[in-house]
Amino acid sequence: LVGCKVICFDGDPVRPDPSTLWQVAARTEATYFGCSASYLMAERARGVQPTVEHDLSKVSAVGSTGSPLPAAGFNWVSEQFGPHVQLSSKSGGTDLCTAVVGTAPLVPVWEGEISCRYLGAAVQAFDDQGVPVLQAQGELVITQPMPSMPVAFAGDDDRSRLKAAYYEQFPGVWAHGDWITITDRGSCVISGRSDATLNRGGVRLGTSEFYSVVETLPEIADSLVIHLEDTDGGSGSLLLFVVMSEGSNLDAEVHAQIAGHVRALLSPRHVPDQILQISVVPRTLSGKKVEVPVKRVLRGAVPSDVVSLDSLTDRFSLDQFVGLIE
Repeated sequence: LVGCKVICFDGDPVRPDPSTLWQVAARTEATYFGCSASYLMAERARGVQPTVEHDLSKVSAVGSTGSPLPAAGFNWVSEQFGPHVQLSSKSGGTDLCTAVVGTAPLVPVWEGEISCRYLGAAVQAFDDQGVPVLQAQGELVITQPMPSMPVAFAGDDDRSRLKAAYYEQFPGVWAHGDWITITDRGSCVISGRSDATLNRGGVRLGTSEFYSVVETLPEIADSLVIHLEDTDGGSGSLLLFVVMSEGSNLDAEVHAQIAGHVRALLSPRHVPDQILQISVVPRTLSGKKVEVPVKRVLRGAVPSDVVSLDSLTDRFSLDQFVGLIE
């Protein structure tokens, strides 16, 4: 209808060459470059200069999704592409077949924030009592129907599974499963999955806030944080799994750096109890870290029982957590 062509890349974006996506964008003269937040942060960590190494002069906007993009990622995109290229951080869901918050041509881009709620998406932040809140973290909900919302699951004739998945927490209101803070200017910040919250001693923290601190360290290429709650009411165990950058080792100095960063920029209560090195962070095909399935595997579940292995970028990535914690 508008004369556009969609360019799709199927495969691993970092193999055999980490710059494959930039090469595709240059070769096709793409005007919009969309990728995951993790890809942008990985490229930042690699120290690449995409607009210097490739002809990306046709690109007018860069889209980021799959997980929250930290403020450092905003700064890196701005430094590489300049102020004339809009950075569009957005969030939605495969289950909705769309994004519900993102950017618009008439709305500013604020560092570390998603610019606005999209038209037709009645997004709000609810507190525990189901009351809308501003300037405070709440559950991301959608209070009015959308055409792309699922109406049933296969084999769910009485729709009980659909209700349990999305409408049980706030009757009649879609609960998306993310933490969101809506600012008084209409922008928002996604803080990670509400079912993977790091609650230590009553101090609640979204996982994306944790990653935005840890992954600014040049030695850390990627990370995954899991809170194993104590059934007896204790503080539980906070486990940090890290993928090291090329040439870096998880030694005592890096341990101390991570602990100091977390203590100073987040809270002393969220300093990890253990820091363990892994080869790859398990992610879905859309780039999302699979925190809850990893937690279940650490507690003894079989990987194939907690997630569809075909939905992962690396179907064997959960195996490294089997039997890891006694």
